[in-house]
Amino acid sequence: MENAMHEKKYSDEIVNPNIDSYFGDDYIHFGDVINPPEISDRQAAAIWDFLSLRQGDRVLELGCGYGRIANRLAEKGAQVTGLDISPILLKKAEEDAIKRGVNVEYVKADMRSIPWRDRFDAAFLWYTTFGYFDDADNERVLCETASSLRKGGRLLIDHPNRLDFLGHKSPVCLVAQRNNDVRIDIFTNDVLSDRSNLERIVVRDGCVRRAYLSFRQYGVSEYLRMLRGAGFETIEAYGQEGEAFIPASSRLVVVAHK
Repeated sequence: MENAMHEKKYSDEIVNPNIDSYFGDDYIHFGDVINPPEISDRQAAAIWDFLSLRQGDRVLELGCGYGRIANRLAEKGAQVTGLDISPILLKKAEEDAIKRGVNVEYVKADMRSIPWRDRFDAAFLWYTTFGYFDDADNERVLCETASSLRKGGRLLIDHPNRLDFLGHKSPVCLVAQRNNDVRIDIFTNDVLSDRSNLERIVVRDGCVRRAYLSFRQYGVSEYLRMLRGAGFETIEAYGQEGEAFIPASSRLVVVAHK
């Protein structure tokens, strides 16, 4: 079994070959510009409500990044574990947890191989953290997450609404600025593969850097199929603020119960 695990070749070697360059120091540098503290506070409160969390609940965040949500949930009384593949982001998350005086367990691992079983009351993938891989490995993430949850556990996935996102004329260009530093995101849509491809150009301290990311867009019916296949019994779909999901919703929020 050990040899088989070492021989496993994950598909991000093809889909996202340089994912570490995307989730690095530049990602942190522009973090508070893209998601100011008041927005992060509001998102953490929404996650608490979506997952019906209570103080003491054990919660897993997959792709936790630099801890902007995980640490806030810990402040609300949850027992939080954050998993991410980036050591740079995890270090920042741990530093922020210390500043806030909260205890969060941060673990460097791949979300396709979660190292816990029947441990958590809830788990979530927030802010387009699902869909980085090919279909087989994306479904593997859901199966691994289901295995990490106790019976009755809840899973939350937040993602752009494909119906709305793919309706925009491609490419879409978004610009963020922090002092004299600029980040330019160029989104293109591949309607044949249902993937969105992002080229990120960062101009910082006189240097220009490029990073790339691709993520799969799924519709509600696909989430229903995948989540039921992973072992979830009930699945609900909402808009970003908990309202009814409609084709024009900017985000799709899926809540599944094991």
